Amino acid sequence: MRLNHVTLIVSSFETSRAFYTALGLLQLVDAPPRYARFQLPEGESTLSIEVIDRPPSFPSAQLFFEFPSASALDAAVARLKGKGVVFSQEPTDMDYLWREARLADPDGHDLRLYHAGENRLNPPWKLRP
Repeated sequence: MRLNHVTLIVSSFETSRAFYTALGLLQLVDAPPRYARFQLPEGESTLSIEVIDRPPSFPSAQLFFEFPSASALDAAVARLKGKGVVFSQEPTDMDYLWREARLADPDGHDLRLYHAGENRLNPPWKLRP
């Protein structure tokens, strides 16, 4: 497993999009007024921003851990469940073309274990130059 990206919960979509673009991140997905995704200049790591209806009273993040295949994800979830880890969502094929399981860490941070394959960096709705 590897760390894929972090989604930052933000209060202003336009301000945050402008900031991360100015930092040199390449915007991959533009879904205003709620969501944007960026690729870092080097490597394959990505960062997302998201505006939610009721922002938390403290900074928050979602952590995504990528698996090389759907079967590897399913096996990892089964192994973790065997150790007593509780999932809020079993591995599910999502409408954004990822297979994803959801759980929380001991502090309540949102964790996603997933497999996306080619759709990770090249979804059908990707912005094209």
